Amino acid sequence: MIRALLLTALAAVASVAHAATPALMPMPAKVELSTGKLAIDGTFGVTVLAGNQIEITGPGISVPRLNRVVEQSLARVARQTGIFLAPGTKAATLRIECSPCSVTTPSLEEDESYYLDVYPSGARIQASTADGVIHGLETFLQLIQPGPDGFQVPAVHIEDWPRFAWRGLMIDASRHFIPLEVIKRNLDAMAAVKLNVFHWHLSDDQGFRAESRLFPKLQQLGSDGLFYTQAQMREVVSYASDRGIRVVPEFDIPGHTLSWFPGYPELAAAAGPFEIGRRFGVFDPVLDPSREEVYTFLDSFIGEMAALFPDPYFHIGGDEVNGKAWKQSEAVQAFAKQHGFKDTLAIQTYFNQRIQKILQKYGKTMIGWDEILGPDLPPDTVVQSWRGQESLAEAATKGYRGILSAGYYLDHGRPAAYHYGIDPLGGPAAQLTPEQAKRVLGGEACMWAELVDAETVDSRVWPRAAAIAERLWSPREIADLDSMYARLEAVSRLLEFAGVTHRASYQPMLDRLAGDRKAEPLRILADASEARGLGTGRRAHQTDTPLNRFVDAARLESESVRGLELTARRVAAAKPPDAADMASLRAQFSQWAANDARFQPLAEDNALLAEVKPLSKDLSALGVAGLRILDSLETSQPLPDDWMANETREIARLQRPSAEVLLAAVRPVKILFDELSRRK
Repeated sequence: MIRALLLTALAAVASVAHAATPALMPMPAKVELSTGKLAIDGTFGVTVLAGNQIEITGPGISVPRLNRVVEQSLARVARQTGIFLAPGTKAATLRIECSPCSVTTPSLEEDESYYLDVYPSGARIQASTADGVIHGLETFLQLIQPGPDGFQVPAVHIEDWPRFAWRGLMIDASRHFIPLEVIKRNLDAMAAVKLNVFHWHLSDDQGFRAESRLFPKLQQLGSDGLFYTQAQMREVVSYASDRGIRVVPEFDIPGHTLSWFPGYPELAAAAGPFEIGRRFGVFDPVLDPSREEVYTFLDSFIGEMAALFPDPYFHIGGDEVNGKAWKQSEAVQAFAKQHGFKDTLAIQTYFNQRIQKILQKYGKTMIGWDEILGPDLPPDTVVQSWRGQESLAEAATKGYRGILSAGYYLDHGRPAAYHYGIDPLGGPAAQLTPEQAKRVLGGEACMWAELVDAETVDSRVWPRAAAIAERLWSPREIADLDSMYARLEAVSRLLEFAGVTHRASYQPMLDRLAGDRKAEPLRILADASEARGLGTGRRAHQTDTPLNRFVDAARLESESVRGLELTARRVAAAKPPDAADMASLRAQFSQWAANDARFQPLAEDNALLAEVKPLSKDLSALGVAGLRILDSLETSQPLPDDWMANETREIARLQRPSAEVLLAAVRPVKILFDELSRRK
C-alpha cells in the first residue's frame, strides 16, 4: 500500500515532465510541434548528403568523421530503444544534409546551428558543418520516446543555435586519477547536452598525468604510475572531435607544480627534497621564474604537448601562487629587484609574458585562471573566472576575452537551480557594452577531484552539468526552474544510454555499505539525504582516503525529495488539499517514521554506518512530525504551542549538515510546518 502511494507521488512528478514534452535539454531556440509521429523500428536508416554527394551510411561515405557520427547515433538508437538495427542499406528514415561540410575538426568559430524537421514519413537534419549535424542528431535522440505503437518521435520543426560558443566541462585528473574509459563516457554525455569543450586538468600538486617522452621523470616520479600515454591522449582528442568537442589541456604553472619536482627539482624556486602532494590545499613550492633553464624546459615541454593537442587554446593555470617560495629565495628576490618587480603579481606577470611567447611560437593562445589578470598581461590571453563574476567583467572591459566558471563549480555540491541561475552575462557583466559582452566567450563547469574518483565522478557531474549546458546554449529567456527540473529528470535517465553511471552506481555503493544485509533501509535514508560538496560542509582529507562512505554514495540532489516538495506546496496552497497528495505525503512520512527501526540492526557492528545512525533517527523523528502536521492540516486542529516551538528548533537543527550530508527530507516537512504556523 505504501509503495503504491509513493509511486503515485512520483507519477505526479513525472506528469510534469510529460507536460513539458518534448523534454529537451538544452531547450532549442525555436520548437514548433506538429501533428503525427515518426515510427522508430528495425527499418530505421540514415541517408547522408555531404556537399554534393549522397550515400547511405556505411562503409565508403566520403566524409569519414560524419560517417562515424552517424554510426555512433545508430548505436545510441539501438541502446535507447532495445531495437536491433541490422547492418546494411536501409530505407532513409532520417536524411542528413550537410553543406558545405568542409570543417573536419571542431573550432571556436564554427557554425553549430542546425534545422530539424520530423514528419510521420521521415525526418531531416540540415547543417553547414559536422558539428551542427552532431547537435541535430542529439536532439533527435532526445525526442525518441515509447508510444502506443512502439518507439516514436513527435512531428516537430526545430531551429537551433548556441548562445555562447564556449561551453565546457573541466575534469581534474590530478587529485584523483580518472581512467580513460571514464573520460570517454563523459565525453559522450557532454555531446548529448551540446557541451563542446573538454578542459583536461592534467597536472597539479597531487599528480602529473601526461606522458612526456622528452622529460619522462615527470610521469615516472610524479604520478604513482597513473598517467595517460601519448597514444591515449591522441585517442581522447580524436574521440572528442567525433562528438563535436574540442580538447583544451591544462598544465598548471607556475604554482600547483609540486608533482613536477620529484623528477626535476632544479625547476623549483625552493630547495628539495620533494614528493607528490599527499594532502589537498595550496603548497608553497613553485617554479623558479628567475632561471632561463626553466623557460628552456617549458619551451620543449609545451612544444611536445602542443603536438598532441591540436586545439589553438592551451591552459597554463596560473592560480593560487602565494609567493612564499619567491619571497624566501635570494635568487628570485635579486631577480625581482633587478627588473623592478614590486610584488608577486609583477613576477608572475613576467612569467606569463614569457610563457605567452612560447605558446605563440607553437601557434597557441594562452588561457589562465583569473589570478593572471594584471598589468601588462598579453592582450590575446583568455581569462577564466573562478573567483567571481567581477573578474570576468573586469577582463572584458580591459579588452580580454573571458570564460565564466564562478558559480559552475560542480564539486561544491550545489543544486542544479543554483548553477542554472548563474549567467555569463549576468551580475557585473550585465553592465558591459555590446562590444565588451562579445568578449565573454561562454562558460565551463568545473569538476575538481579532491572528493571524487573513477567510481563517483559521474554522479557528481551529472545530471547537474546538463543544467549548466542549457544556460550556455539556450536563449537567456529560457529560465523557468520547474520546467528545467522536469526536463533534467528525463534527460538524466537518457544520459545513462550515453554511458555515464551517475544513476547506475548508486545502488552498488549502498550495497557495499550494507554488506551481506539488505540495503533497503539504507536506500530510504540515502534517498532522503543529499551529500555536501567541497567548501559547503564536506572536508577533503588525504589523497589515499577511501571514498566509500555514506556521503560518497548519497546523491547531491534528491529527485524524490524534490517531488515531495512540489506535493507539499500543493497541499499547503489548496483548501481543501487534494486527497491523493495527502495520501502520498502520509505514505512517505510513514515510511520515514518506521525506517530507523529497520536501519539500526543494519548498522549494528558496521563502522561505515556508525556515523549516520543519528541521521537515521532524525529521519524517523521527521516522519513522525510530518504525520502530526498532516493530521493538524487535515482536521484544522492546532497543535500545542510548546510542540510548535520545539519543532521550530528541530527543523532549524535538521537543516544543518550531519555526517557531511544534509537531510533533504526536512524541506517538504518545513513547507507544511510553515503553512501550519501561518494558519495559527
